Amino acid sequence: MASATHTKDRDAEPRVEGEQRSTKSTVLETGAAMTQDFSPLQNVCAHLNAFHVYASDPRRFVETNHYCGHLTEDVWQCLLYDSPSPGARLIGVEYMIRPHLYESLPQEERRLWHSHVFEVKSGMLVMPRPSSALVPQALWEKAETAEMGEVVQLYGKVYHLWQVDRGDKLPLGEPQLMTSLSAADQLPGLEAVLDERDKRFPGCDWRRKREIRKDIKEPQIHPDADYTWKKKA
Repeated sequence: MASATHTKDRDAEPRVEGEQRSTKSTVLETGAAMTQDFSPLQNVCAHLNAFHVYASDPRRFVETNHYCGHLTEDVWQCLLYDSPSPGARLIGVEYMIRPHLYESLPQEERRLWHSHVFEVKSGMLVMPRPSSALVPQALWEKAETAEMGEVVQLYGKVYHLWQVDRGDKLPLGEPQLMTSLSAADQLPGLEAVLDERDKRFPGCDWRRKREIRKDIKEPQIHPDADYTWKKKA
């Protein structure tokens, strides 16, 4: 898996087919940004980082940056990118819902969704603190832990549209159903993967997050969730 980049130069990496953006395109984009209304994007209120694995091949995984907003108190929607940089590729979408909505779904549908308990309790799911943030680390961690107390209850359904882990420079093939981990041994070398990720986010330490999240109450996970791992059992 290619490492994410935090570069401010959106054309720095030739990871996508096509010529670099022209001056004309840049000028047009700047004008549009100053005059158009991007209301749906203003709903984004949280940046989360975690790892997704392919439901069809759990040996493959992708680091994913989620930019999420609430549609209602019970439904979240997230745009998924391969990095937090301006030139990040939009690689998928995730929907997250509260348990009472999940339980109302038919069984075949419920099997497409995953829980967030391991992501939260292990410290794998983080809310990256911007390097320029004026909020002290202790206050950021308190806010992040409170957010994780909400996310731990949710069920998510994820589709990736761009298989960046295999080096595709265009979004090829059919959408891929993704899932998350529900146990540490499902991804060999997980600790090293998390250590590498943490180096790229100031103040991020999954081991410390695991420790300070011990008091987050774990909900009971519906037996139909995390179906990828149950098929393998």
